[in-house]
Amino acid sequence: MRSIARAAVLSWGWSRVALAFGAGALSSLAQAPVHAAPLLFVTLPLLVLLLDGAVAPGRHGIRRLRPAAAVGWWFGFGYFLGGLWWIGAAFLVEAETFGWLMPFAVLALPAGLALFFAAGAMLARLLWVDSPVRVLSLAVGLSATEWLRGHVLTGFPWNLLGQAVAFTDQTSQAASLVGVYGLTALGILVFAAPVLLLDDRRHPLAGRLVGGAAVLIAAGTVGFGLHRLAEAPAVGADPVPDVRIRIVQPAVNQAQKWDPDLRRRTLDDYLALSDARAGPETLGAISFSHIIWPETALPFFLTEEPDALSRIAEVLPTGTMLVTGAPRLEVGADRRRFYNSVYALDDAGRIVGAYDKVHLVPFGEYLPLQPLLEAIGLRQITKVIGGFSAGPGLRTLPLGSLRAGILVCYEIIFSADVVAAERPDLLLNVTNDAWFGQTFGPYQHLDMARLRAIEEGLPVVRAANTGISAVFDPYGRPWALLGLGERGVLDSDLPRALPPSFFSNSGAHFLLTFYVISVILIGLGARKYAGKR
Repeated sequence: MRSIARAAVLSWGWSRVALAFGAGALSSLAQAPVHAAPLLFVTLPLLVLLLDGAVAPGRHGIRRLRPAAAVGWWFGFGYFLGGLWWIGAAFLVEAETFGWLMPFAVLALPAGLALFFAAGAMLARLLWVDSPVRVLSLAVGLSATEWLRGHVLTGFPWNLLGQAVAFTDQTSQAASLVGVYGLTALGILVFAAPVLLLDDRRHPLAGRLVGGAAVLIAAGTVGFGLHRLAEAPAVGADPVPDVRIRIVQPAVNQAQKWDPDLRRRTLDDYLALSDARAGPETLGAISFSHIIWPETALPFFLTEEPDALSRIAEVLPTGTMLVTGAPRLEVGADRRRFYNSVYALDDAGRIVGAYDKVHLVPFGEYLPLQPLLEAIGLRQITKVIGGFSAGPGLRTLPLGSLRAGILVCYEIIFSADVVAAERPDLLLNVTNDAWFGQTFGPYQHLDMARLRAIEEGLPVVRAANTGISAVFDPYGRPWALLGLGERGVLDSDLPRALPPSFFSNSGAHFLLTFYVISVILIGLGARKYAGKR
């Protein structure tokens, strides 16, 4: 094994590129729906070995970090290409208009995101010490740039490395303490630790200390998860009283959704599925307290369609509320603004609350540098003239006896940014993943929604046009699921919320603590190594 490790360290040219790219691509299989997280015990040690050999003799300043940046970029390009290839499906919904952009998007997004891994590798190499503590350098460098990826330019924290740690119910519970960014830092340390078995014996004490710390972190993560789940009520036990939810999943074809000739048929479809009598015979007599339709379920402006409101009122039983996604138009003195909104309606068909999406999807719902890009013929995939506008901020929406934190589409992926000032009883995520068909995308989106439940100690109710619709309890366990591409309804009780988790109160400070301790240990390791040279 040491001879193989030495070959990786000394690899050069295209063989080094292939190793980095292949390791990154294999690492993407640690994410949903494959969940092959143990692969990271191979790929991250290989990344350490490649960074061991990422040296530029005779160079000074930033130039000496270029080999590390190249390794990080190729690793990241493989990782994001392997994990995000499915975005190309969105460009095939209207292939005659957007199909030509598909190969550019499938390559450009991974190439851009790989810059964060390049920066992470550079930071790691800047802290590098030729001893076992270099594993800490990798954990600091990559986790710091993963945090940046989730925040820079509105952020895109999709498939964070820490998400792979949460591949079981037991290992995911630590998110209630440190969140997904904390799992990222700890996960990199643990998964990269096997490289220490390949090291020479110049630093036996440091190797035992770093390796022992990795083992303790792994054991503590699993042990905490087992304990937390052992104390949890059984799945389905002790729901919120007098709350019964029906999620409607109509599986509307995205290519036909905005066809003006099919608007009435779409509404008919939703109303038929929402009718309590439309369920199985055992559920036919049940009245629902809340019916949930997905993102932009209604392909028209609800406030301008009184007939639609009256038809909804006819179907809703007394005391039942409807929550639905629909576009909203606001006409101002200077311009017309469009919002991707969620409405709450009472049983009389009256709009009693609304929320406007805050985190918009770049190139999907709006164009960065819109005037310039529109001038050269580009437009956002949703084809709303001028794009959608962002809402003023997150809010907790009253839904009768409940208070819901509304999150539209990928707003659910932003850790520590899903709860408004007023803590809700649940997180309600409405989405339309029909853009991505039967690919990995909807499974990854669902997996991130599940982790938000654990982080915040709140149940998550998820309504998706083509699936996967779900209800998760605050431990991330599914109470109900309706599969990808299935048409139907999902009926469920509502799990009770837990008190605010450690993470929701103060866990966001964990990363800073981790970095301070790690940099101190790296500095001690560097000093000790320098004294031995």
